[in-house]
Amino acid sequence: MVGTFRPRRLASAALLGALALGLAACGGEYPNSTFNHTTDFNADIDALWDKLLFWGTVVFIGVEVALVYTIFRFRQRAGAGKPKQVHGNTALEITWTAIPAVILIFIAIPTVRTIFKTQAKAAPDALQVEVIGHQWWWEFKYPQLGITTANELYLPNGRTVSFQLKTIDVLHSFWIPQLGGKRDLITNRTNYLWFTPNADLPSSAWNGFCAEFCGPSHANMRFRVFTVTPQEFEQWAAHQKQNAIFPAAAPAPALPTGTAAASGAAAGGTPVVLASNTGAQPATPAPVADVQPAVPVWTFPKEKVEGEFKHIIPTAKLPTTISFDESLLAQADAERGRDKYSKSTCIGCHAIGGTPFNMANIGPNLTHVGSRYTIGAGLYPNDAKHLAYWIKSAGHMKPGSLMPTMGKGLTDPVRKNVVNVGGLTDADIADIVAYLQALK
Repeated sequence: MVGTFRPRRLASAALLGALALGLAACGGEYPNSTFNHTTDFNADIDALWDKLLFWGTVVFIGVEVALVYTIFRFRQRAGAGKPKQVHGNTALEITWTAIPAVILIFIAIPTVRTIFKTQAKAAPDALQVEVIGHQWWWEFKYPQLGITTANELYLPNGRTVSFQLKTIDVLHSFWIPQLGGKRDLITNRTNYLWFTPNADLPSSAWNGFCAEFCGPSHANMRFRVFTVTPQEFEQWAAHQKQNAIFPAAAPAPALPTGTAAASGAAAGGTPVVLASNTGAQPATPAPVADVQPAVPVWTFPKEKVEGEFKHIIPTAKLPTTISFDESLLAQADAERGRDKYSKSTCIGCHAIGGTPFNMANIGPNLTHVGSRYTIGAGLYPNDAKHLAYWIKSAGHMKPGSLMPTMGKGLTDPVRKNVVNVGGLTDADIADIVAYLQALK
């Protein structure tokens, strides 16, 4: 009969609802989950979430129980008269005002504590990192180390990292779900964020995102974060402090310890060949070109990324609106590429440390671009093919990209002009790619 209460139907609906919620929680791994205690920041936020969820659930159940009780207790019955009115019941009105106030106070105490803890100043010995948001890429500066990189952030486990967050254009938001955040980047203002990756955290790779809509490529404004051991971080930093090395070469053979030659090599100087202890005069050192890195190149191991952290590998497809003669990549020459790069408009936007092309800072710093995993703010893998397409027309690769189209004869999708003067042929681009890929 219509209007008749049927507890079995209600119980069935509740069971189906619970089953649906249970199945929704069974989705496998979540590489961007915010609930992992990988930093003190995430642990504090997760603890606050657990408290609020628990007490919110208690309040919800209490309200629902009271509601169900009221429905059954005071439902309309045949022959019942008009129920007693409660208008003007002072005690009842005080009760239903006081209870929400007490609940809010109960919630406010842990919330305020967490806010004050996470908003406090970072430790004085914290690693300083300046984060600058651009449309649409990320710039990371380590002022204590003299390092500037783009879209790849290295952090040492067990050491507090203090971020100064800035934007040079519109609003952005810095967010590393598994480590901490998010925190907005606001025009003409510096915001701050700090956290400490767990000291016992294994070397790991994470995704970072912009969490504030900032334009047509907001969803493609990504970055990669690598939390590594203190020793690995020192190796990476030592390599990044160097100027660009071209062409890339293997480290020098180890020299006997305790010699002047070994000492000089360890300090990053030019190794000197010494004569044996027979009274002979030392040989005149031969001049050494700048092909020898002072320290070996170190980046997060590629095999570890491909094995344990596949979720950070870009999966974006190449556009079908442009083409490139990929056969030219096998014939490319890095020496020719360096010469062509020096005569291109690239030098007006990008800096390469230790070269004459170290003037501009409009676009990402390219000093060690060959050792990075991604290009296009994490959108594509950093290999010769994707880099060639990117140089030819970044606007086709990434909607709204402010990098101009470089391919000769192409129409820039943003500026709507046909590139003729200053445009690069596929052969030119292939050589430039070889040069940039050699910058380890």
